[in-house]
Parts: sequence; structure tokens; C-alpha cells
Amino acid sequence: MRLSQMLGKTLRDDPSEAETPSHRLLLRSGMIQQIAAGIYAYSPLAQRSLNKIRNIIREEMDSVGGQEIGLPALQPLETWRHSGRDESFGSDLLRLEDRRGRPMVLAPTHEETVTLFVKPFVQSYRDLPLLLYQIQTKFRDEPRPRAGLIRVREFDMKDAYSFDTDVQGLENNYQAVISAYKKIFSRCGLPVVLVEADSGAIGGKDSQEFILPNIVGEDTIIQCSGCGYAANMEQAVSTKELLIAREEEPVSEIHTPEVTTIEALTRFLSVPKSRILKSVFYWANGELLFVVIRGDLAVNETKLKRVVGSPSLRLATDKEVVDSGLVPGFASPIGSHGFKVIADDSVESGSNFIAGANKKDFHFRNVNFPRDYSAYVIRDISITEEGQKCRFCDNTLSSTRGIEVGHVFKLGTWFTEAFQVNFVSKDGERKPPVMGCYGIGVGRLLAAAIEQNHDDKGMCFPLEVAPFHIYLAVLNQEDPAVDDAAQNLYEELLKNGIETVLDDREESPGVKLNDADLLGFPLRIILSRRTLKENSVEIKMRTSQSNDLVSLEETLSVVTNLLYRSRKF
Repeated sequence: MRLSQMLGKTLRDDPSEAETPSHRLLLRSGMIQQIAAGIYAYSPLAQRSLNKIRNIIREEMDSVGGQEIGLPALQPLETWRHSGRDESFGSDLLRLEDRRGRPMVLAPTHEETVTLFVKPFVQSYRDLPLLLYQIQTKFRDEPRPRAGLIRVREFDMKDAYSFDTDVQGLENNYQAVISAYKKIFSRCGLPVVLVEADSGAIGGKDSQEFILPNIVGEDTIIQCSGCGYAANMEQAVSTKELLIAREEEPVSEIHTPEVTTIEALTRFLSVPKSRILKSVFYWANGELLFVVIRGDLAVNETKLKRVVGSPSLRLATDKEVVDSGLVPGFASPIGSHGFKVIADDSVESGSNFIAGANKKDFHFRNVNFPRDYSAYVIRDISITEEGQKCRFCDNTLSSTRGIEVGHVFKLGTWFTEAFQVNFVSKDGERKPPVMGCYGIGVGRLLAAAIEQNHDDKGMCFPLEVAPFHIYLAVLNQEDPAVDDAAQNLYEELLKNGIETVLDDREESPGVKLNDADLLGFPLRIILSRRTLKENSVEIKMRTSQSNDLVSLEETLSVVTNLLYRSRKF
């Protein structure tokens, strides 16, 4: 490709709206252009990279038995109502009506549709297993699109779905896709970490995320260097500090004027946060939830949602708390009959806690569970944080930020039961297939590859996702001898299947070399009047600090060898 004919222009300065390195570099290179918040158009360079990522995904999914299909992005809302996910996706689900007034959605994912799609084809155990995938545009009305292609409202995703006769079959497909994903991410230059995760609105029992550790990521992952345990913060568990249990003393009331927070109570009574019971109120499933947790811990709302079985959860307002007969800042689990009390398991460690008295300006001393209050359920509902102890080996946990680049789920029979998909087993029983689902965001993968592979000059594309492999910069192209040599080399490279951009623009050497660094193709070749005097070219790998002079006759073999060594296997 001749750069003079390519659509797009590079920018000299960083765009003011850029939030992250990948966002900045994609805009500066002209690879993307924002059309609306979270909606982008892609230049020919970006489209080449995205197509390469799609092809990598196809190759690795096909290698584990995947079959590519195509499903509609426009779907009836009734399908989502049938599964109940119209509520769990909430306002992220883009809704519209067709000309006949029928409610429709632009799909954020395709579990419902793929289940209906396979229903007439899966009649017997002989029709299973299946591993189906597609690469298609998805729509999610994100409230806060950010970071360029990291979080958008319209995006291409590879979503895959497995159907098996039993749990062991699901496990086989699940592990096969994990293996394929590891190869995909390796080929894209991403050193990912596989972590336990929450299934969220997708549903199912178990799920894992592939996280690229990176400071711009929205996810926090908790890791143990001792046993290798890793989990998203929404899912992570730890061993909580065990408090010494003293002999239980009688409950007594203490005056605490205007002391309404854990921090203020700690100062007022000279007690650590861990000796205080914190009351937090949520609204879910049409009722007020009274959550009790130790004062040194925070409520993990994702864990709480799972405990109460609610896809939606919000903090209750002070008015809702007051209207329920409780006193904000002084609420107490003691005597909270009629409320669903959810207690964190930390309340079982230690004794003689401070808690609210449900009376303005008063607290109780020596509150103990279960002597003084009961709970609807006691579970781990706290946020796991850096510095806590690993539950599996007692080493100290660490945390890091990361970008989610892939997610795999064990769905079970939730969708197949909902849509009455059944097959006849070997023993003649009718059973629902066991499902798994597996996602990778294509645009996010491009952004992640740039976040992982860049420097202060520009992008440093891994070979397999680079728009082109060679940036051939011609300096002094007004010299007919230089121009002829450049044209001959360009045609030779193309003839041998090497993807090459010829920078034949009428620009200064500085502009061309800066753009070569910005665009970040793996290998740069410079042909100028100076190099031609020595019948040579200057070759530099994008990530190398040194240049090499190579004769024109040897250029093809040297380039071929360098590119071969750069390839991920």
C-alpha cells in the first residue's frame, strides 16, 4: 500500500479527549474517529488490524472444534423477557420498536437466540457436543463510555456457545476454549492472567476472566504469590482477621451525641473499627435489606446480589430507612424484627461489639451474635483487599489493575430449561443440554495490544496484529535513482508476500520517521540517497535501539528472517 493513497492522516499533537495511551495513539494515528460517545469509525489501518485479530480468533476457535455461525443483532424483546434478562441487563439493553410497534432490542449478547437456534437441531445425544461461535456487532448502552475502545457502546465481539450432554462434557469444552484463548492472547502480545470472576447478567454458576495487568484497566484483581490464587475483586475471598473472643458481657447503652459514622465512633470511644458493627441498608426485590458487617470491612455489592438473588441492588435512601422505623447513623440489628438481616461472616469472630441502639445519639456496648440478634443468612459479603491473608495458603494478598480481555462462563441448563430445549440421552431420558459461553471483544483486544505494546514515540505492534509488517520510508525521493530503487524493493517485498507500506508522501524525513514510530509497524526500512550510495538500506526493528545497514541484494532474506523470528507460536 502506498501511504499517499491511504485514507487517514496522522496528528502531530495528542488529542485533548484522549484518556489512555491506546486511546491517544489510535486517535493520533488516524486509526479511529469518534462518531458519538462510545461509537467509533475505523480507518483502513485499524480495519486491517481488526481483521487480523478476527482471523487469529477464527483459527484458534476452529482448532478446538468451533463452528462459525451468524445470529441476528436485532431481536424481539419478548425473548429477553422470557429469560428474565431484560431486567438484569436493565438500562444497558438498547430497546426500540419496529414499524408495527413490536418491542425489539439490539443484542448485547446472544445466549437466548443461540439456544432457540439449536433447538430444532438437537434431538438426540448424537447431536452433541456442539461449539458454535460468531464474530458480530453488539450493542450496550454504557452509561460512561471511556478510554477509546476499552469501553464502548457498539463493538464487535466473538461470542461462543457450547452445548453438551453432561457436566463433564461442558468441562471438556470449557477447558478447550481456555486453551484456545491463551493462544489468541499470546499471538496478540498479551501476557494475561486467568482469574475467578462473577457471572453478572450473563448468568451461570462459574466464570473466569482473562485479565491483562495494566494501570488503565477498570478491573481490580486480587492475587496470591504463594499458591497462585487469582480473582476479580468482585469474586475474591480471603481469611479475615480473627478477633479474640472474650467472655460475653451484658448489653449496655452509651450516649454518643452526633456520632454517626464508624470513623467518628472509633475516635469517640477509642476502639478499633474491627470492634464496631456497621449497618448498611439496601433496597432489593421490593424490600429493605439490613446488612451487618464489621466496621473494618466494606460490603461487596456483587456478593450481596448473589446472596439475595437480585439482579439489581441499590443503597436505600435516608427517607426509606426512617420510614422503615430505623434511625440512620444509630440503627441496630437488635430488635430489627421484620427486616431481612444479612450478616457478613465477620460478625462471628470476636465478641462484645459496639452497635447502634436505634435511638438518636445512642449506641450499645457488648452486642454479640447470635445472643442479641439473628440473621436471615450469614455469608461472606465483604470486599477482599490487598494486605489480607489468602484463604488457601495464608500468604498476603496483593492487588493490581487490569483490562478484561476475555470471559468464559459455565451456564449450566438455565437457558436450555427456560426455552425447553431437550435431547434424548443414551438411556432414553429427555434432558436439557448443559451450556457454556465464551466472549472476546475484538476492538478491546486491539486497544489492549496497544496498551501493552507502546513507548513514548508511538505504538509497537506485535507482528500478528500489525496493520502492515514493513514501513518503507523513502527519503530524497526526488532523486530518480532513489525512487527507482524504492519502487523495485517495494514490489519485491509485495511479490514475496510481505505486507509493506511505501511512504511515498512529499513530506520531510522528520515527519516520515516520526510517523514510522507512531504507527508502530514491526520493521522499518529507510532508503535514501545516502544508503543508496552504499547500495544498501537501513533496517530497524520498531523495538530495537539500533539500525543496521543491509545491502539491497540481502534485504529480502534479512527481512524474512527478522519477521520469522518475531512471530508468536
